[in-house]
Amino acid sequence: MTVLYIDADACPVKDEAVRVGERHNVEIKFVSNSWMRLPEGDLIERVVVPEGPDEADNWIAERAVAGDVVVTADVPLAARCVKAGALVIGPTGKPFREDAIGMRLAMRDLNTHLREIGEIRESGPGFTKADRSRFLNQLETIMRAAKRISR
Repeated sequence: MTVLYIDADACPVKDEAVRVGERHNVEIKFVSNSWMRLPEGDLIERVVVPEGPDEADNWIAERAVAGDVVVTADVPLAARCVKAGALVIGPTGKPFREDAIGMRLAMRDLNTHLREIGEIRESGPGFTKADRSRFLNQLETIMRAAKRISR
């Protein structure tokens, strides 16, 4: 059975993910390092992991399998979940695919380095209504694909 894992600490599409997850009647697990206000529902589980770098990521990556869906903006977590066979989508609606994850990791590392040496100062464009809409559409598509895999 498909499980929807949400890397909740900085996720701007929690409500949208719940809407799609509930429509597909799947378990929804919000994973974070601290308690936070989250949507309520019968299918929703709040998982608070111990403080520490990558604790939430590790919890998700250790459990996500083929047929599951993961929502995260964290590229290394996405890479681990894709490798495990899960379908992964970022909050802007861009899916993480096995054939492109290496390039996304390399770009992330390059941008981190450029920020560290002061060559770039911004972390990227802000989150928009178009991103939210694209996320909803893509998550619906990915959820259907995941349910076919997990049968």
